[in-house]
Amino acid sequence: MVDIEKKRFGLLGRNISYSFSKGYFTEKFKKENAEDCSYENFDIPEINAFTELIKSNPNLKGMNVTIPYKESVLPFLDKLSKKAAQIGAVNTIKITKKGKLKGYNTDYYGFQKSLEPLLQAHHKKALILGTGGASKGVAFALEELGISYVFVSRAPSENAIDYSQINDETFNEYQIIINSTPVGTSPNIDAFPLIPYEFFTQKHIAYDLIYNPEETQFLKKAKEKGAKIKNGLDMLIFQAEKAWSIWNK
Repeated sequence: MVDIEKKRFGLLGRNISYSFSKGYFTEKFKKENAEDCSYENFDIPEINAFTELIKSNPNLKGMNVTIPYKESVLPFLDKLSKKAAQIGAVNTIKITKKGKLKGYNTDYYGFQKSLEPLLQAHHKKALILGTGGASKGVAFALEELGISYVFVSRAPSENAIDYSQINDETFNEYQIIINSTPVGTSPNIDAFPLIPYEFFTQKHIAYDLIYNPEETQFLKKAKEKGAKIKNGLDMLIFQAEKAWSIWNK
């Protein structure tokens, strides 16, 4: 019997044993009888280990990228899709037959698809908590939806306000609040972004990119005030399927 050469896929990140992607794709390959495909975690301590990782894994066909490498991986790639270049962050890499690395962003697509069903006419402005790689895909999706946004960071800058500046007027103006930070992710499930939750109302959407736990403190506190809440699970499923279609085209 001929041994099938595996098409290998994986997730690039740091401290990613909790990761959604490995479980999702392993299950997907089982369901679809894709016995020639495997998926594994590539947990590297810093981005400079990426070059050696690619060299020593010649059967790799594609990778997902998670925190903290969505931006720092860019210099290691040969090419970017137009949208990934505009966003400035990558969460999907395709390895071509010639061994070239091309970066894509499917985060924005997953976020957009999962947010759209919640939107109502009054949802015109959003606050994005955090300014890391994940926030860039979120911002791009909001632009495509015609929703204006402001970043919130621990230190104010030209492009962001800081948490101490958020008050009732802010909540009145910005009726979508998105947590793009890792604050509240398992195992630190008691943590939450420091915003005045008392100003959430039924008109607000609270969206957390975190999916584990299913309901973060951020979402719980917003829900108590009547806000619509959404975690990051659907976003992850949409972006994973999009990544799969990129690897297979």
